[in-house]
Amino acid sequence: MRLIVNGLASIRSGRPVFSGLGFELHSGEALAVTGPNGVGKSSLLRIIAGLLPASEGKVNLEGGEAEASLGEEAHYLGHRDALKPSLSPYETLSFWQSMLGRPLLDPDKALTQVGLGHAAHLPSGYLSAGQRRRLALARLLVSRRPVWLLDEPTSALDASSEAMFNGLVGEHLASGGMVLVATHTPLGFSTRSLKMQGAV
Repeated sequence: MRLIVNGLASIRSGRPVFSGLGFELHSGEALAVTGPNGVGKSSLLRIIAGLLPASEGKVNLEGGEAEASLGEEAHYLGHRDALKPSLSPYETLSFWQSMLGRPLLDPDKALTQVGLGHAAHLPSGYLSAGQRRRLALARLLVSRRPVWLLDEPTSALDASSEAMFNGLVGEHLASGGMVLVATHTPLGFSTRSLKMQGAV
């Protein structure tokens, strides 16, 4: 499988954010997207996920399911956790699995894997910031999608939770998945690096 980004550009509110961006990402590879605030790291992930239009350029995924769009082959995890406080972690993951399809892990097993098995039936509003982030990460485990698009995934995680996250990424890459991660902090797994400079 190969993700190909060619000549990509983004304009937001009439202002160029970045232009002429290109790279390839292959099965089993991770790419860390770095750079100062405002250069378009989050916009890049959202364009690849199909949530924002590109002003120029193309994004293609080769080797995915024939009938699936890139957005349907990708998990997008934004810097906000996108959780409904009144739903329990189990209900949250059950909803995402139903919406995303391609079931992988049972929600209870996914919660156990991220260390939230004890809180499966509490309202998510009771969770700490780190626990909410672990719940968001558990969404990656309940449905099979080969491309992970992660925006500051280690935000609010403590050292043990970061180690857990690194293990999840390692397993995903070993199974032939790919990871594109926007980050300001060092990561605990091997990546190539793309430093964004913004529009020129």
